Amino acid sequence: MKRRSLIEFDPETNVFHLSNTLISYVMKIEESNVLSHVHFGKKVSNYSGNKKYPRRDRGFSGNVPLHEERAFSKDTLPQEFSGHGSMDYRIPATIITRENGSSLLDLRYETYQILQGKPKLAGLPQTYVVDEQEAQTLCITLKDRELPIYVDLFYTIYEQRGAIIRSAKYRNQTGQTIWLDKAASFQLDLTNSGRFSEVIALPGAHARERLISRQQITDGVKTFESRRGSSSHQMNNFIALTHSHTTETLGEAIGLQFIYSGNHAFEIEKDQIDQLRIVGGINAYQFQWQILDEDEFQTPEMILSYSDEGLNGMSHVHHALLRERVARGKHQYEPRPILVNNWEATYFDFTSKKIEALIDEAADLGMEMFVLDDGWFGKRDADTSSLGDWFEYEGKLANGLKGVADYAHEKGLKFGLWVEPEMISLDSDLYRQTPEYLMQEPNRAPAASRSQFVLDFTRKEVRDSISQQLRKIFDKVPIDYIKWDMNRSLSDVYSAYVENQGEVYHRYVLGLYDLLEELTTAYPDILWEGCSGGGGRFDAGILYYMPQSWTSDNTDAVERIDIQYGTSLGYAISSMGAHVSASPNHQSGRVTDLKTRGDVAMSGVFGYELDLTVLTPQEKAIIKKQITLYKEIRQTVQQGRFDRLVNPFEQNIAAWQFISPDNKEVVVFMARRLTSGQPPFQEIRLVGLAEGRYREKKSSLIYSSSELMTMGLYLPDFYGDFQTEMLHFEKIATGKEEEHASID
Repeated sequence: MKRRSLIEFDPETNVFHLSNTLISYVMKIEESNVLSHVHFGKKVSNYSGNKKYPRRDRGFSGNVPLHEERAFSKDTLPQEFSGHGSMDYRIPATIITRENGSSLLDLRYETYQILQGKPKLAGLPQTYVVDEQEAQTLCITLKDRELPIYVDLFYTIYEQRGAIIRSAKYRNQTGQTIWLDKAASFQLDLTNSGRFSEVIALPGAHARERLISRQQITDGVKTFESRRGSSSHQMNNFIALTHSHTTETLGEAIGLQFIYSGNHAFEIEKDQIDQLRIVGGINAYQFQWQILDEDEFQTPEMILSYSDEGLNGMSHVHHALLRERVARGKHQYEPRPILVNNWEATYFDFTSKKIEALIDEAADLGMEMFVLDDGWFGKRDADTSSLGDWFEYEGKLANGLKGVADYAHEKGLKFGLWVEPEMISLDSDLYRQTPEYLMQEPNRAPAASRSQFVLDFTRKEVRDSISQQLRKIFDKVPIDYIKWDMNRSLSDVYSAYVENQGEVYHRYVLGLYDLLEELTTAYPDILWEGCSGGGGRFDAGILYYMPQSWTSDNTDAVERIDIQYGTSLGYAISSMGAHVSASPNHQSGRVTDLKTRGDVAMSGVFGYELDLTVLTPQEKAIIKKQITLYKEIRQTVQQGRFDRLVNPFEQNIAAWQFISPDNKEVVVFMARRLTSGQPPFQEIRLVGLAEGRYREKKSSLIYSSSELMTMGLYLPDFYGDFQTEMLHFEKIATGKEEEHASID
């Protein structure tokens, strides 16, 4: 049976309609070939194409150039993609400069093409298809009214996903050079601002990433951006549009997620008649890209999701898409090993004897991998030297890295290693031999951060030098896991080897992607984890190369509740590294129970960062139980459906749940921060359970799915601050299921 087309064009109404069972995206070619936006949201069945944006003469808005109807204005018409200087005074999606200094760009519809599947983007992370039949892509070409400057708008719609994937390609056929001063990946114009009256962003700081900020959208322009050279701790490149009544389970939400790891910006403008325009992509800050004649520029992709089932419904779209069609490789669906990292146990001060003692304890406790962190290379005994010298620190480990790896493998553990390949120390052989590899303006001393500097990754010879050093280690030492760190923001952003300095920020990111593609392809058996001082580059771009990232350097369980809750708004749990650390916590000084630390960390990709050799017998017994439990629930946590239940940014409590792909297992996490003399009894209602009965494994109590979702459970009557509980339910056969089982 022939499948229904996901993309249709009606030549009579000039309407494009992208739709599946969940969503519709509608555009219209208006008079004078202006491409307007009609609808993005819930699926529209049998659309007639007759909805027409009202015409009204708005004072000082002006007419569409070369169109005399005063009631038809680009300044109010919802559009798909806007240029600068064509009587649209709202924020534009793109700004160009021509050789004569003009920035005028009046984009009009030219042609379209429908492609089966999805074209690949060269040199960029992206969504992809496994089967060409699962998606279709619409390419609409816009052209400047006067000059052969083209913008190809790409829209990919999957058959079963509530998302549109957008990007833009700029092409120059003018015979002259043009410069892109702003190159958005998407624009979304919404006529009913009351429908989406709020925006949720994920701001933060180092060790306090992705906190939920929910704000009213008011008149004017609001920008969420990073200017740090990476997606940053300070403002993640995910936002959501909601109504004030939207909750975790009810109401409309649009999610916007940039598949990119550098400077980004989302701009939201509420205009003179309460319409919204949202523009997003590479930040125009210090960006200018030169496009020679017959050349082109491709933007990174933006995910636009829609759900009418609340924020959880929106998150489900992003979680599944990132897990199934952005992450790649051998470890995409494999259970992630329970690891111990030596950093907070030893910092730089370790010997083979210390490391082997940690490995012994890890094996006895049932852990699955040992990770050797900073300090194994060059002459690295502090953070002031040796970055760039990716050779073994001779004599620090009695039997070298291979000896440690072999020892771990003999004990039944995998072996992992920490690296920070994008950085350089002035006290390093690499700097002494090739000082020009440092990113800096000539004759100007660069700024240090954490006593380290940035390598010029715009240059292939720099990337090749790092690649060759790492390959020698990877080929010599049996490595199962790499933690790839980046411990500073970019500064002194200048490359003597790039003609146009406005390209350096983006070329740095493209260089990083080039090296990651090379190494992850050459070493497919290695599990790669991203890191940037914790969560400073936690984005969908990195996820394309590395299936998980270190969520935050902050391992305080109480603060991690907020961090992990906020991160889950746009990111799958399988991408979130979460570890148990020592108490008092190294970052906050807070004292928490080992149970609390374990419960929080088990809500992610689980591991430990503490000195296993100083644990008491009681602590070891608790850790063994934690590891046993996590191995039971790991597949559900890492690959199941995740739902947020109670928001810790709004209450003193928090709750979330995991449901296994087969609906037979449910894991519920509950927490209360602070106690009081007379605490209220609070209830937690589960969501999305399959019909049937569920047994809670610890208590053996049996509940119907209906009562768990309708009546709920009482939060335990915790005693003391910072208390948590995890409940583990299994679905039991009932009715016809029991009858069928007895017959079998």
